Amino acid sequence: MDPGRVQAFLDDAQRLGVELNSFMAWRAGDVIAEGWWWPYRPDLRHMMHSATKSFLSAGIGLAIAEGRFDLDEQVISFFPDRLPRVVSPHLAAMTVEDLLTQTSGHARGASGSIWRGIATSWIDEFFKIPVVYPPGSKFKYTSASSFMLSAILSRTTGESALDYIAPRLLRPLGIDGLTWDIGPEGINPGGNGISCRTVDLLKLAILHMRKGTWNGEQVLPVSWVERATRPARGNAHGYHWWMGPGGAFYAYGLFGQFAVMFPEHDAVLALTAAVPPSEETLRSLVWRHFPVAFEEPRSAGTRAQDASVIASWTNLRLLPELKPQASAIAARVSGRLHAAEPNSDGIVSLQFDFASNRCAFHLQDGRGHHVINVGLLNWLESETTMSGGALHHGYEPPRMRVMAGGRWLDAETFEMTWQFVETSFRDRVVTKFEADSLVFARSVNINSGELVRPPIVAHSLGLR
Repeated sequence: MDPGRVQAFLDDAQRLGVELNSFMAWRAGDVIAEGWWWPYRPDLRHMMHSATKSFLSAGIGLAIAEGRFDLDEQVISFFPDRLPRVVSPHLAAMTVEDLLTQTSGHARGASGSIWRGIATSWIDEFFKIPVVYPPGSKFKYTSASSFMLSAILSRTTGESALDYIAPRLLRPLGIDGLTWDIGPEGINPGGNGISCRTVDLLKLAILHMRKGTWNGEQVLPVSWVERATRPARGNAHGYHWWMGPGGAFYAYGLFGQFAVMFPEHDAVLALTAAVPPSEETLRSLVWRHFPVAFEEPRSAGTRAQDASVIASWTNLRLLPELKPQASAIAARVSGRLHAAEPNSDGIVSLQFDFASNRCAFHLQDGRGHHVINVGLLNWLESETTMSGGALHHGYEPPRMRVMAGGRWLDAETFEMTWQFVETSFRDRVVTKFEADSLVFARSVNINSGELVRPPIVAHSLGLR
């Protein structure tokens, strides 16, 4: 493989403003190229969004192989105690395979960001969605179908989807540390919620490239892999896998998590990124440079040139170095509690504790007291409970790993950058200090909804 072809992909991404977090390229048994943009690292998990669906697909295949249920079983048959008062003919006809192929008969999609805000039964919510079309007749991508598959898996096995796939799929592949969000009734969301390392996503793809075998063990049935990774019902979609050009197939998650398989080249590309929901630039970029990059090198450089290119992938960087800055106002505002005026984020108070090389930022809201340690000379990594669901596609994890840095834009304006390194999200927080008050403004690099929250005005209550 010519390293220059991979570098051309990376250069093109930078030129087009495509923000990559990590990439790994595998061919014929070996990882042949990889890189992480600091502060992302190989050991860190990354939120996979809808790439989760391809893990779920494997779990459904395993359950069917064990005789837990069949593809043609009706969805309502699993939940006789939860059905609506009136079961329409279309709902009655919906099968497991309709859910897998995203041809449930629904006319609108259901995003995980909406469902995450619902504390009551998601099974009941599913049955509220009108089934407008005959199941199997129309493609409509929706996380509701994936959730119902997860619910069926739990109903028939007595386990959550994560607990079910752990010994059957994750352990054979050597995947540890993978987490999966849990919803009401102890059911994993199905269509999203997995966080895992880039290499774990790569392994799932390799398993399917190799027809379900891993280190000589048949982890998934060959017949299942073949059905899951080929077009179904005239759509560019199989069983929770997408179809690409030239026989490629892939897992995909919102904001740019990809695991793309190129069977003719016995190769896989896995990457994580931070791109807007309409990320066609990244998808097009992948097809432009792959699988060509896996073909025989046309003009590989000298060993020294190739080594230099490969070495550059160990020094990729997303966040800039911090430059020492100071403001005379820091000492005056440090330690002062600022009470927030009524606001839609439910923020009660804000406080900045400045030291020579860091600032501890405190925020109190309806979820509790949150702290982020912000480096002024060097970036600081820590865990935080900071709220942010409105800017983070509805996600509100109990704890998040964050890399934080701060700088003074001018004598009265302090900027913080919060890179949530197990997600694609990066928040920019700008605070303008005035005599006895401040204006607090927060925005994000990507989101499925708004990118900016309304500014918050807060007034000093004095030193705590």
